[in-house]
Formats: sequence, structure tokens, C-alpha cells
Amino acid sequence: MPTQNEPAAATGRETITLDGVWDFQFGDSDAWRKSAVPAVWQAEFADLRTAFGRARYKRTFALSQEWAGKRVMLRFGAVNYFAEVLVNGRVVGTHEGGYLPLSFIIPHDLLRPENELEVVVTLPSADANQYPQFPFSEIPHGKQSWYGPLGGIWQSVILEQCGECHIEHVKVDADLASGVVAFDLELSGDGGGYEATVAIVDPDGVEVARVSSSGTSLRATIADIKAWSPDTPALYRADLTLSAGGASVDRTSVTFGFRTFEARDGRLYLNGAPFYMRAALDQDYYPADICTPPSLEFLEDQARKAKALGLNTLRIHIKIPDPRYYEVADRLGLVIWTEIPNVQMFTEASARRMRETMAGILRRDGHHPSIVAWTIINEDWGTRLVENEDHRRWLADTYDWLKKLDPTRLVSDNSACFPNFHVKSDLNDYHYYRSVPERLGEWDELTKQFAGNASWTYSSLGDAQWRGDEPLIVSEFGVWGLPDPSKLLLDDGSEPFWMETGATWGDGVAYPHGIQTRFSTLHLDGVFSDFGAFIEAVQWYQFDNLKYQIEVMRSYPSIVGYVITEFTDVHWEANGLLDMNRNPRVFHDTFPQVNADLVIIARPAAWAVYAGDVLDVDVSVATGGSEIPDGAILKWSYAERGERPLPATGPNGLAKAGTLKLPIPDAATNERLRIVFEVVSNGVSISTNFLDVSVYAKRHATRLPSVTSRDPELLAFAQAIGYPVAQGEAADIHLAHALDSDDIEKMREGARYLVIADGSVATHRNLRVDVPEGERPYREMIVDERNMPVGIDQQLPGIGLIARDGTMWRGDWIANFSWIRRKGAFASIPGGPLLDLSFEKVVPHHVMTGFRTFEFAGPVHGGVVIGWLHKPAVTIAERSVGRGALLATTFRLTSSAPGSDPVAVALFDAMIATIAQRR
Repeated sequence: MPTQNEPAAATGRETITLDGVWDFQFGDSDAWRKSAVPAVWQAEFADLRTAFGRARYKRTFALSQEWAGKRVMLRFGAVNYFAEVLVNGRVVGTHEGGYLPLSFIIPHDLLRPENELEVVVTLPSADANQYPQFPFSEIPHGKQSWYGPLGGIWQSVILEQCGECHIEHVKVDADLASGVVAFDLELSGDGGGYEATVAIVDPDGVEVARVSSSGTSLRATIADIKAWSPDTPALYRADLTLSAGGASVDRTSVTFGFRTFEARDGRLYLNGAPFYMRAALDQDYYPADICTPPSLEFLEDQARKAKALGLNTLRIHIKIPDPRYYEVADRLGLVIWTEIPNVQMFTEASARRMRETMAGILRRDGHHPSIVAWTIINEDWGTRLVENEDHRRWLADTYDWLKKLDPTRLVSDNSACFPNFHVKSDLNDYHYYRSVPERLGEWDELTKQFAGNASWTYSSLGDAQWRGDEPLIVSEFGVWGLPDPSKLLLDDGSEPFWMETGATWGDGVAYPHGIQTRFSTLHLDGVFSDFGAFIEAVQWYQFDNLKYQIEVMRSYPSIVGYVITEFTDVHWEANGLLDMNRNPRVFHDTFPQVNADLVIIARPAAWAVYAGDVLDVDVSVATGGSEIPDGAILKWSYAERGERPLPATGPNGLAKAGTLKLPIPDAATNERLRIVFEVVSNGVSISTNFLDVSVYAKRHATRLPSVTSRDPELLAFAQAIGYPVAQGEAADIHLAHALDSDDIEKMREGARYLVIADGSVATHRNLRVDVPEGERPYREMIVDERNMPVGIDQQLPGIGLIARDGTMWRGDWIANFSWIRRKGAFASIPGGPLLDLSFEKVVPHHVMTGFRTFEFAGPVHGGVVIGWLHKPAVTIAERSVGRGALLATTFRLTSSAPGSDPVAVALFDAMIATIAQRR
């Protein structure tokens, strides 16, 4: 595995840390203030949260007599973006690039016992007139375009003694098959007359090889190799010494590991064994210092939490982390997929910068066995692959360039999403987001197509270099939950600054600040017992989504991995498995049941069933990187118990247990039923999972109100489930999909209506099929030579109707939290208050508007909020019209055959009862 490594200066050279408090000045201000280093200025100063520009850092440092006459190097871990470094008023060097190390030899004649160090840092804005050399759009910047700019000295600074000839970096090539490890040293100066020695220490601390050479290349062969993997993260250490005349002049150390990672025949292999990728996207942001990790212990803690969740991989998202991140992954056993930070605009300069950045990543981090894959471009950000042939050619060429530079790792050319694609890649990875139950059918269809090697993942423009056997990975999917804001407060009880960011994303629904106020204003304490219960409910909603989506993917053996978006929340983006402070979600301990190699997949014929019926459940077990041995048994238990044998199945397989016919117990009331599944081998449980369904008690259709309707379909539906039909005014309830003037007049005279506004009848974006002259407000008001536009909720009954598709109510990336208040006639609906999978056949494709917040305390029985509790809309509500009233709903109650879906029948009954009892 050819890798390179910068010397670990602390191991063999005298050093002085310059981390700590520096003087700081920003822009044209004459004022100096104190700043911590390392830290970006956006983390240090509230008035600079979103500031681009130029800053000056200053501090002094003293050198003792022991340093006199010695060669001194100044090292920075990383400075974003352009740094000019001055010692005692003289420039010693400049550096462009925000993520990688920079170092300078300080000339002897500059150094004194007391010295002043100044660093001028420029973080360019998008103003190309002000920053023509490197406008923000043309530099690698990653998610700074989402969460805000990051400027300053954000990694550690040290002074280091070094000889005239010293080891500048080490390239390591460790071959698992042969046990041969080669070291190529790059020395300062000519390096003549020096001897290099390497001593190799195995994971148990035993020296297993020692070789010397008068050149800069060394080779050693190690017997009984211990391969690196997540389960056995075996690390070797190479202690390198440079000597002259028998005396040591420089020393450094580098860790490395023996491992291979391959893509073959549509599969992934780690050290020759099948590997199923269970990954999460990690954006490498932190609570206080944004991009600077708080400590090594913090990184270790989050890595352990990742493994506890069942993750074996983290995809570092378009950011180059602090080097300690990879060190922890190596040591604790996490596979890493790393990406080049994206640019915004593709130019000759930005293309050069991306390649230089990638070469720099490999130079700094290539020795880490945890890193197994690279991404060049994410989602076509910075390129225009669909329109531009030159960009596609550059991408294929860059793939070839990177594979030549590092043939031991996999490369994704463009980690794609619709409408972009791959051109030439080791991995056929793709992103898609859907929430369930809102978009369950779309998730199923997309996954089925992707698992079948869909043509839409590669360029269709004649330049795709598609073999067809690239491993399929759903490299982004997921859904929002929400963190508990009380766990994110600062020590003084205030909110973190990012709670007031996100307003420009998702049509405003990503803005966190004020969520508790919005909860109270919408009277959601009448739906959920309190705000804490709401947070817990949306986190379980997140789990239910992830569980369903993972199980669907695992039912296709051709898909060999996935990447959950995301490992932790990042500021306003609340789709993490952990929150910003690394607090776990409520499902932390349950999640490994579905995020494992062996996963039991139980797919019922229906997610809601009547008590006393028989439920068909198709059960299979996905093996991933594991296997099902001979003699394994599938067991299940609820009120009934059963078992059946499973076929022995190797890795990347799917053992089908067949269709179970499970008798559903009698029940006096509606309830949720959990069926627990287990795979047992030699008396030991090797996998568990569960299936939740809603069970509805047998319905007794007696003493029901009479109904009437001009819509024969609605009348037939009601009649089929037992409602008596009456004619005209004799009916208790009128049924309709939409309203006209006659209906409004009947309500004015006292009629009661159930309006199933499911979009099956075309309206004027409200509940009306007509716009009668007498109801047109302001129809004679002429502005700009046209009638003053009329709001969609102006015609009686004053309710707007909006299709969710094409709006933030659709339910894709930022979650829609749909609820029903389980009170009154709706109290018997099991589960809740949020909708679960049992609602998949009736889930609304439309929402209603025109309701004031006070109405959420009573007349509104069901609704939806988005993200951080924004854009409240309604799915079930009552409203008075004259002496009559209506209950309107957007639930698709008639989408299935009458009586076939217990949820549809129960909701219909509850709505009829509610409007029939209205005073």
C-alpha cells in the first residue's frame, strides 16, 4: 500500500508548542484582541461568525540557549486559506491552501532570544475583484458554503529543531501478500554521507525487523503479518533514524498497517474477505471550535460511539480533517472514505487546486490503513458534468491520475445524485433521499432500479467508461430527526450560535432558533405530552425510516453498502445519529439490530391488520460480510411462537425463510403488535430484529350515521363499510371530494360534510370546484391592468389545498413530521402521534392551509410540520360554515378497496364521528 507521511515531529526532535493565546486583529480595525490558536476566527468572535477577509495573528516566543545556533523550523498543521508568515518583521514564507501542513525554516540571522511571530491570514470572499488570485468560488472549500466560512490558524503550531539534513517525509509501501514493507525517505539537502535505519515494531510492541541503508530506500520483510481491519486494527510502527559517523542526527516514527481493499465482480473485499460497508457521512464539525476537534479523547469517544452503532465506515465529507482523526480511526478500527473539498466554479486554477489538494492529502495521510477510498467530486459540485464534455474528460483523466498515484485505494469519480452521474469510477455509488411513509413507494422503486444496475447512474453521452461490475453503494440516504435543544446549551445556559443559522435553507424550515416557542404556539402540547416527548417521537420516526430503508436495501444482495446521512448533526442539519455534542439519539442501543452484517428482513403483506386474521410475512436474512452456518434456525415470537430452519448462506447473500402465515390474536381494542425475530446457531443468538404492525379490533358497524353524496365512488365506499345511505337532507353527513356553491349553501343551512380532499378532483387550489361571482372578493379592484389576485383560501370554507409534491411538504431530505392528535374519536388509532408505516396506503399527498395557530388547539386534528417546526399545515380539521360545518381531510381514505385497509376505515369512522358530534 504505497503511502506517504510527514514526520511526527514530537517523537524525535526538540519542539516548542505555540498553541495558546495570540493577539488578533481583523480587517481594517486598529483594535487588537485575544484569540485562541488553534481555532478559526468564526468560532472565537461573535461579530466575525460569517466574516471573510484578512486577519493578523501575533505572538512572541523565546528560545533558550540550547536552541542557539540550531536550525529551527516553524510548522503549522493548517491555516485557511492564504498565509503570509513573518518572524521579527521579515517574511519567511507564504502558503496557499486551507487544509494541509505548511512549514518554513527560519533563517539563523533572524532568530533572537525573544522573537515576534506574525501570521497574516486571508480567507477570500466570492468577490473576484478583491481577490483575483483566489476567489472563494475557485478554491477548495467544502461545506463552508453551507455552514459558514472558516478562516484562521485552525490546527496546531510548533517550533522544531532539525538538522541541516533531516527527514522531510516518508513514503511507506506495505504489501500484505509478501510481508515486504518499503520506505522511501525524502531528505532535506543532498543527503550524502548519511545512513538510514528503520526498526519495525509489531502491534504487540515487539521489534520484528531492523534494516539500514546508505541510501534513502529501505526494505524489510516481516513474518506472521497481522492484517489491519476494523475488528483487529493491527498497527505497526516504524522508528526511523538518520545518522552520520555513527551519531544520530534525526529521528521520526510512522505507523502503518497491512491491508488490502478491492472491488471485484460487484463486491467489496477487505484483506480478501467480503466486506459490507455500513457507513455514515461525517462532516467533521465540532460543538465549540467548529472544525478543530476539542481533544484526542473527544475523537476517541465519537469513534467508539460509531462502532457501538454498528458502523464500520465513516465517509469524511468534502473536508480534510485534523490528522488525529485518522490516527484514531487506525487505532480503534474504522474504515474511512475521504473526499477532496469541492470548489464552486470549475476553472483551470480550481482544477489545479483540487489535484494539488488531493496530492497533499495523500502525502500527509497516505500511511493510514483506515483510509480505503477517495472521492474526487461530490454530486457534481464545482463541475457541470451534464452539460460540459471538457469537465467529464477532466474527471476521467483525474481518476486515472489518482489511480496511478495511489493504486491501492478505490476512487469514486463523482459521488452522484440525480441528474448527474459517473464517468469512470471504481464504485457505482449514488445518493437519494425519501421519507417514509410519505414516499415509501418511491424509495422501493428507486432501490429496485438501483439494485438492477440502473443506466441512470452513468453518463449516457457516449463517454462513460462503465464496466458494469462496479460495486453498488447507496452513498447518501437518511432522514431528519431533531436533537434535544436542552442538551446543546452552553455552560451559561445560552444557545450555541448556530441555532440562529439555516434560515436560507429549505425555504426557511432549517432555522432552529425558537423551536420551543413554535411548539407552544401550535399547541402541540395537546398532541404530544410535552416538548421532550415530541423530540423523542421524531427521533423514533428517524429510526423507523432508517430501519425500513436499510431493510429494503439489504433485500438486494447486489447492493454492497450504504452511507447514512449522517453521523452527527451539523448545526441546523439535524439528520445525525448523534447530535452536535455527540449525545446519542433515543434509538442508539436498538440501531445495531439493523445496522449489522446479519440482518433479518421481515416484510408484511400489510402494515395494518384486523385481529383474528392471518398476516403473511416474507422473511429473509441478509448476510453482508458474514454468513449463516449450517443448522441455523429462524425463530419468532409474539403471542405465538415458531421456528423454521434457514439455509446455509455465504457472504453477500440472502437466505430466504419463505412466507410465514402468522395468526393475529384477538384484541378488544386497537393496538400495536411487535413480532420479534431471531437467528440462532448452536444455541447462540446471532441476529435479532422486530416487526411492528398495527392491529385493529374487529369492527362492529352498528348505529352509524347515515350518509349521502353526489359522488358515487364515495357513496359506494361508505355503504360497503356499513354506513346507511339516506337521500338529500335526510342524511346525517354529506360526503364529497370537493365543494361547490350548492354545498356551501347546504352548510349555511345546517348541513354537515366530510370532505376527503385527496386531490382526486381538480379544484382552484382550495376545496372549491367553482368560483362564483358572488364570492369573488375585490373582483373590481384593478391593479397593473389586472384583477387583484385572490388568495386560495378566500372562497368559503376558507381552506387552501396544496399538493405536497414540488414543495417542502413533499418529504425527502428535510423530514415532514405528520401527526394526528389521538384524542376524542381519534384516540383509538394505535401508535402515534406521528404517522408510522401502517399509514402508507392513506398518507396524504396534499395539505391544507388557511388555519390560524389558535385553531391547532381544537378544530385541527391532524397536521404536519417540517424540519425545526416550520410551515405548519393541516391534514384533518373542522370548520363552521353558517349553521353547518365540515370536517376536511387530505388522507387518501378511498385509495384501497373498501374495508381492505383497517387504517382507512378507522380514520373514516373517526372523522364521521367527529363531524356528527360537532356542536
